[in-house]
Amino acid sequence: MAADLFAGRIEPLGLKPKHVGLLVVLDTRRASSQLEIAGVMGVAPSLVVALADHLEKLGAILRVRDLADRRRQVLSLTEHGRELLVACGELAHSADAELTAGLTARETAQLTGLLDRLAARQGLPT
Repeated sequence: MAADLFAGRIEPLGLKPKHVGLLVVLDTRRASSQLEIAGVMGVAPSLVVALADHLEKLGAILRVRDLADRRRQVLSLTEHGRELLVACGELAHSADAELTAGLTARETAQLTGLLDRLAARQGLPT
């Protein structure tokens, strides 16, 4: 339900959740090559290529051949990519607020804390 709500919110931006995931990986500098990103995201390298193609068309990322290894392509966020990531963060927060609207402030804080612990344990951003 949460994933569907978020997906619906970012759709007008021309994005799907996996696009945002790739942007987050680049923003956190956990990986920069398409192959490394595939490993971090736990997806096939061919999916990263497709995601990167779309993000490059949107002007959200730059794809450059690595000078040290011409077979490797290094991805980086553009200013527009950073702006998209900020917008997605705001949309995620509004979706979270909608999902937790029936909880007290204390319950929301508890839930957020528990989810952050679970995410951290999986090596995900909190």
